[in-house]
Amino acid sequence: MHITSQEIRTALITGSTSGIGLGIARTLADTGCRIILNGFGEAQQRQDLLAEMERRSGQAAQFWEADLSQALPALPEVDILVNNAGIQHTAPVEEFSPEMWEKVLKINLSAAFYTIHGCLPGMRARGWGRIINLASVHGLVASVHKAAYVAAKHGLLGLTKVVALETARSGITCNAICPGWVLTPLVQQQIEARAVAQAIPVEQAQQELLQEKQPSGRFTQVEELGALVVFLCGPGAANLSGTSLPVDGAWTAQ
Repeated sequence: MHITSQEIRTALITGSTSGIGLGIARTLADTGCRIILNGFGEAQQRQDLLAEMERRSGQAAQFWEADLSQALPALPEVDILVNNAGIQHTAPVEEFSPEMWEKVLKINLSAAFYTIHGCLPGMRARGWGRIINLASVHGLVASVHKAAYVAAKHGLLGLTKVVALETARSGITCNAICPGWVLTPLVQQQIEARAVAQAIPVEQAQQELLQEKQPSGRFTQVEELGALVVFLCGPGAANLSGTSLPVDGAWTAQ
């Protein structure tokens, strides 16, 4: 089923070779979107993912060769932009290296500005566009030792609101999704580091992580986030813009 009853939409998802981004790409492909992937990975892995997207969507898929920590190459013409790429670094503020601060902000915030900046003219010309920023629950609340990540994600919510205001009468919407704990490779690294630091089993570290923050006691599934992206791109969300949607098992309800 296509997102709209009109033409086939082209979707660019940054950071889409694994984790949340790959899950969103798969869900959008299943609706018939033409998929543009972006991210790291070996050449064979990339080819396998492109073939999978083409099987799922029935449309030609492509790869956008961009390292989001560097100057970005020209953007393809897209109807749906999902800014998902992100990195994490943890340290107390006084021990946080300036180099890592700059890198986290560049990938988690500045890259989203540049992709939006590049995609908006085409969206305006076509009178339709969907911009979805993966902002994390840390766009709404803070945690210790995550100064750059929290600052970047809070900034991403501000950018989301500005873009929503500037596109309010253009047929374009801009929203942010704020997931809590999702079992991605990034979160798995945090769990394993916690297990090592506390000399406890990985399974115990995982449960303790959930119990501290996420009252539901379970990880959000990437398929759930994909379903929300599809909704935001569909007719039911045509007047939904400038919002920040937590998918966090009641984390921010506390």
